Amino acid sequence: MCMKPIRIVLIFTIVLFLTACAIKPVPERVGPSYALFSRAEKMFQAKSYEKALADFNEYLQRYPDGPMADAALMNMGSIYMVLEKYQLARGVYQRLIIEYPKSHFVPDARFEILQVYYKEGDYGTAIKQATDFLKHTTSRVHALKTYLLLGDVYKAMGSPKDAVTYYIMALKKSTDKEKDNITEVLKDAIRQMAPEDIESLIGRVEEDTAKAYLMFQLGLDYAEDEQYDEALKVLSVYTEKFPQHENVAQAKILIADINKRSVYSRYTIGCLLPLSGSFGIYGNRALKGIELAFHQFNASNPESPLKIVVKDTASDPVRAAAAVKELFEENVAAIIGPIIAAGSAAKAAQEFGIPIITMTQKENIPEIGEYVFRNFITPAMQVKALVSYATKELGIRDFAILYPREKYGETFMNLFWDEVIAHEGKVVGVESYNPDGTDFADPIKKLVGLYYDVPDDLKNVDKKIAGNDLDTKLNENIIESELLPLDEDSESYGSGENDKPEPIVDFDALFIPDAPTKSGLIVPQLAFYDVNNTRLLGTNLWHSENLIDMTRQYIQGAIMPDGFFAGSRMENVKKFVAGFSKIFDEKPGFIEAVSYDSAMILFQIVNRPDIRYRSAIKNELKRPAGFQGVTGLTSFDWDGDAQKNLYLFRISGQRFVELEQR
Repeated sequence: MCMKPIRIVLIFTIVLFLTACAIKPVPERVGPSYALFSRAEKMFQAKSYEKALADFNEYLQRYPDGPMADAALMNMGSIYMVLEKYQLARGVYQRLIIEYPKSHFVPDARFEILQVYYKEGDYGTAIKQATDFLKHTTSRVHALKTYLLLGDVYKAMGSPKDAVTYYIMALKKSTDKEKDNITEVLKDAIRQMAPEDIESLIGRVEEDTAKAYLMFQLGLDYAEDEQYDEALKVLSVYTEKFPQHENVAQAKILIADINKRSVYSRYTIGCLLPLSGSFGIYGNRALKGIELAFHQFNASNPESPLKIVVKDTASDPVRAAAAVKELFEENVAAIIGPIIAAGSAAKAAQEFGIPIITMTQKENIPEIGEYVFRNFITPAMQVKALVSYATKELGIRDFAILYPREKYGETFMNLFWDEVIAHEGKVVGVESYNPDGTDFADPIKKLVGLYYDVPDDLKNVDKKIAGNDLDTKLNENIIESELLPLDEDSESYGSGENDKPEPIVDFDALFIPDAPTKSGLIVPQLAFYDVNNTRLLGTNLWHSENLIDMTRQYIQGAIMPDGFFAGSRMENVKKFVAGFSKIFDEKPGFIEAVSYDSAMILFQIVNRPDIRYRSAIKNELKRPAGFQGVTGLTSFDWDGDAQKNLYLFRISGQRFVELEQR
């Protein structure tokens, strides 16, 4: 059990205190001076410190040349130390040294002054004077106590390596009775050392007690950092060299556990996909990407014993979790998938310690645990790419958002708004619409100031604050009762064509996070209300020919992100598309591409001879260099989420044009 540092310090404070208070016998045993001194000592032992100080002071005043004057000062210093009046303690110790330089208490007083500096936190002075004290002392006890003090000082300074060095020196000076207490503070300091410091120190230590604890702690540190090969080496030598040591049993248990971790099929990758059920179409598309990766990897590495084991999750969370257990029992090295029911599968994989690369937008998946990864494009990635390009490349500062009132739309709306603010832009209008509707006139008119009858004296106001589902307010001084919904059949605008109000389009870009079928209905209605010359922005769902077919001239120049582009100029993408088309007689999409990349990432890692544990796979996935795949450069952050540079496209005519990004 780890002893708390404060308790350890207390033990040694008591040890040092009792040693310091062991006043040597004095020759005088009778007379009034002895009686006064004896009374002071009794008060001291009874912890009546104020009375003891008064008596010792009286002794010094009455008998300044008495044989026990130096002892009185020494005891007074000890009392001030107990009372934590360190400045007073230092004063009486210095008085003893100056007034009684030949006293045998002088070395004790010098040491106690070191203690005072330590207690006051003046570590630099304590170290400097302790080093000088060691040069002049010939006492084993003083050397022992000073080494211990230096160890305490360095530990308090956050330098456990130096603390251990001095504790080891104290251990060499100790008797058998003293070793146990010194060993406790030594162990505590070793536990605080960094593995690299233990490595540098262990080769220079000859004392077996210290070396055993250092080796055991190094093995523990390696195991905790999942450097299992290094842990096995150190712990094996430790158990062989110190078979009777107190931690050998624990070391042997740890060795057995590490050996158990290495028992799995190193070259077997599990695949969890919804091959049946309502999402079967996506699972089968993903399987094609994995199969192509498997075929191409084996063609390039004919000696590799790589295998894949495919399990159908049937789009069911319970089945997905059960499939993870089956793959664990089949000793797979890692898992790809699932697409659906990722949460239950990820929790099971984390429990079994199997690295898993999920392919889902579901929130909070990587947060499940350190073995859980996600390789997919997320809403956050998309808005980052869009806003960054719009602000940096196009110089757009004012944005508006038109979104469906459901989870997808609300998620993108909030993320987009936050990202615009982060890029020092402004969201000047936000409106929502019924996701089941087909007429979007009202939210569009609200967005551009056509929904309300504006009083004549305010028709030139162009400041607008928009809420999600709240009526638009033209400025802070207009109360809602003044804004009446327009009735197009009334005479609100007058009867002449010239009286028709102009839309207030005070934004340069409009973000619409919705599918092509819905966005295809919205975009032409924007043109109907003269919302022109505005850059349209969408999500990856806009990367669809259906959107172009529905909107034609109205969608020109629109920009959207995506995680894959089959028409990319990149050579690795061309090779992937050609290979996929040859085998499956169709072009791949993002699902096929991200599955291909996820598989290739794992295939390359498990094929390395130095990867002997699942934890090593997990650690390799978190290497910052990343993987250049067909979905772009992919790396995983420390939380396990993919970091990607997404493709960006602009609609030009009947096609999508890949945009250059800096």
